[in-house]
Amino acid sequence: MPLYKLEDFEPSYREIFGGDDVKALNLYTQGGVRVGSVADALVDQDGRFRYLVIDTSFEGGSKKILLPIGLAHINYPENRVYVDGLSKEQVERLPEYHENIVVNEDYEQNVRNVYRSPNSQLTGEQGISSYQAPELYELNAQDQQTIKLYEERLIANKNRIKAGEVTVGKHIETETAQVSVPLQKERVVIERVTPTTETVVNSQELQFQEGEVARIELYEETPEIRKETVVREEVRVRKVVDSDTVEAQETVRREELDINTSGNLDVNETNTPRDRAI
Repeated sequence: MPLYKLEDFEPSYREIFGGDDVKALNLYTQGGVRVGSVADALVDQDGRFRYLVIDTSFEGGSKKILLPIGLAHINYPENRVYVDGLSKEQVERLPEYHENIVVNEDYEQNVRNVYRSPNSQLTGEQGISSYQAPELYELNAQDQQTIKLYEERLIANKNRIKAGEVTVGKHIETETAQVSVPLQKERVVIERVTPTTETVVNSQELQFQEGEVARIELYEETPEIRKETVVREEVRVRKVVDSDTVEAQETVRREELDINTSGNLDVNETNTPRDRAI
């Protein structure tokens, strides 16, 4: 059965664990001695933890080893992983883990033999399948249990829909327009005036003539009406965005943790949310 690195199997594994990262934990013995730090984790094809990859740092050297998950007690609030019965001698005897190593049945057998050695606190049959050793490969349900508390949240999103359409065009209207043009026209006024006094004209000097004509040219104005086109006004069409806030109200549910104890026990709760502290 193949094994996978945690991030290769599930790139968003941190979100699954609520932001906790097993790679950020240090490894300690139950006595408080730091053994090393968690470099990675190996899971099977069903996503079950099989091993923690530990970068050990004992005096005199360091190497990466595999720690079966059944021996680990993870404490995220303390950023620590505790292990029972891991000694320097066991670390030296464990096969070194490299990135290019294929963890097959033989490799796991070598790992299991070290943890089942007489110096360790584990006992069992050597011939048992590596996938059927609960004390090595199953999390200790008595020491660590997880209760997930769920809550509902309101998620607000926006959808852009077509609210309407405005069409702006133009058409032609007709009307009768009137304009007044003042015109001038010349006319002839003939006045015949009788002299108030009689003037005697010398008949020798006077010459009577026929056909004498006086010519006067008369002018008048005529209207000249034409049409011209001018820009009456400009219409500019544009869009503006008006902002508005819509408030929605809905009932959401949230699970709270109930802790009931009997007897004289000390129960410590860590990482209690500030707004829902017990």
